[in-house]
Amino acid sequence: MNSSTRIVHELLESAGIAVNGHKPWDIQVHDNRLYDRVLCDASLGLGESYMDGWWDCQAVDAFFNRLFRANLREKVEKNWRMGWYVLKSKLINRQSLTKAKEVAERHYDLGNDLYQAMLDKRLNYTCAYWKNAQNLDEAQEAKLDLICRKIGARQNMKILELGCGWGSFAKYAAENYGASVVGVNISKEQLALGRERSKGLPIELRLQDYREVQGEYDAVISIGIIEHVGYKNYKIYMDVVDRCLKKDGIAFIHTIGINISKTTGDPWTDKYIFPNGMLPSINQIGKAMEKKFVMEDWHNFGPYYDKTLMAWHHNFNAAWPKLKDRYGDRFRRTWNYYLLSSAGGFRSRSLQLWQIVMTRPGTSQPECRLV
Repeated sequence: MNSSTRIVHELLESAGIAVNGHKPWDIQVHDNRLYDRVLCDASLGLGESYMDGWWDCQAVDAFFNRLFRANLREKVEKNWRMGWYVLKSKLINRQSLTKAKEVAERHYDLGNDLYQAMLDKRLNYTCAYWKNAQNLDEAQEAKLDLICRKIGARQNMKILELGCGWGSFAKYAAENYGASVVGVNISKEQLALGRERSKGLPIELRLQDYREVQGEYDAVISIGIIEHVGYKNYKIYMDVVDRCLKKDGIAFIHTIGINISKTTGDPWTDKYIFPNGMLPSINQIGKAMEKKFVMEDWHNFGPYYDKTLMAWHHNFNAAWPKLKDRYGDRFRRTWNYYLLSSAGGFRSRSLQLWQIVMTRPGTSQPECRLV
């Protein structure tokens, strides 16, 4: 056993993971080049070697749960390559107006057939609210209703949604609460289907970056856009909310979050799933809010994202026979790795899901249901 093999074996053993073991979270190594690749390229090497079929695992989600709990990723990533990646993130705004379009082109515009097969019937691509739900459709409707109640949605209320996806929230708020919604998005594929699905409702879905929005609204919300904003732009995001929110309005954020402030995303996720993405910390969001907003509620239901991701994983694989000719086997390994490693992140409590309600200083506390 050479040194790299021994080091990786020892690291995995410290997390209770065996190489070629018999437990669901143990990995089966098919190519011994894996060890050098992981030590050389850390997270990126681990993910790419899985895509290449160098290793397998019966339960990738359980593998990552153990990996994250043992903090193995941090131990391996402390090398010069990661240092250079961090330095680049400090020198370059990787979520500028130009770069922001990359994630739409490379992820959200992959194909509506993929997302229609994987997601719920309303096409929600964010964490569901499973408190009293029996299935994904119910859990996603519960999430949409929870948001409506948190912002006090009502008849003729004017709502601005930054990053509107396929218009799932807009359609629900218009149909069930009589609200009028303007949604902005940079994904052409999502907008095309969203406009078709929301015909006849008081909804306007625009191809527009969140930084370009003008006007005044009773509520300004975002459901899963902060993950693409970037730490250099959190204050700009809050400036947009401040500019577009009426004096007595209410603001709302739904976002994945992390426990420790960082200035980069995961290298594998950045390269293959969400280009230029990064997750915020409480500290980073809090600093951006200062002098503008009162935090009325900060609700964490991160464990529900584990359940949501596993439901998406089930749907994706159930639909694979219809998808495989278009997307190919390498995509299937990539997508399963993305969904299951993310589930492991939430299961280990390394990742969180926050819903934040904000008002302006001096505004009466809203009488809305927060859970």
